[in-house]
Amino acid sequence: MRQTGKVNAVNAFDSSAAPNTDIAHQPHISLVIPAYNEAAHLPALLDSVEVARQHYRRGAHTVEVIVGNNASTDDTANIALARGCRVAHVTERRIACARNGGAALARGTIIAFIDGDSRIHPNTFNVIEEHLTERVVVGATSIDPERWSWGIRATWLLATIMTWFMRIDAGVVFCRRADFETIGGYDESLDYAEDVQFLIDLKRLGKPRGQKFFRADMAKAITSVRKFDKFGHWHYFTHMPRVAFWMVINRSRAHDFTQRYWYKDR
Repeated sequence: MRQTGKVNAVNAFDSSAAPNTDIAHQPHISLVIPAYNEAAHLPALLDSVEVARQHYRRGAHTVEVIVGNNASTDDTANIALARGCRVAHVTERRIACARNGGAALARGTIIAFIDGDSRIHPNTFNVIEEHLTERVVVGATSIDPERWSWGIRATWLLATIMTWFMRIDAGVVFCRRADFETIGGYDESLDYAEDVQFLIDLKRLGKPRGQKFFRADMAKAITSVRKFDKFGHWHYFTHMPRVAFWMVINRSRAHDFTQRYWYKDR
């Protein structure tokens, strides 16, 4: 696993307890939530996860929820623990590290990821199990914003075209834990787009086996629009071209913007 971030794993109920090795109590799906200062959004996500757990045909007890707490300074970890989640405290401030840190605790056969400012569909876990077949190496549920505006619609249309062309998507991303470990997890050298690289790596792994990516958009997740509220509803068309230009002529300026955009936004 590409594991460079320092991780301190904490069990939700007893921080000194060893993982339960009783096969009868092993979860089937491990849902990992990377989270940095998500106290405002995490409760709504966990509410939606609990609904989906209750709808899961195997039973709620077969889904474990893990929060990769990425050096939060608010109550993210306490909220997660109070809600029965397992928590991995990841000190390296990089989302790939938070994803991998949470995954390091996973015990399920299937591992899934969802961002902390999202909400998942009630049928998510049934859809994952139904469609992660022998012909599928990785899948994603797709995602919609919590509300629309003309700028957000234009951005979503652009993103939809790009994801269909690349045959990838976002939302709840899921795969077999064995395949996650084979590719080494998320690339921790990347400050952003680690989720895109992750899907590309898994698709490359599955290709010789005849396995493909599956878009499970019958169980779309919902995401917040906080980036649009902070940077403007048209910022993908005003800011991002400048960032691409800076990447060519002034990489330090591009780096400063990406740090503000992804890591210093709250």
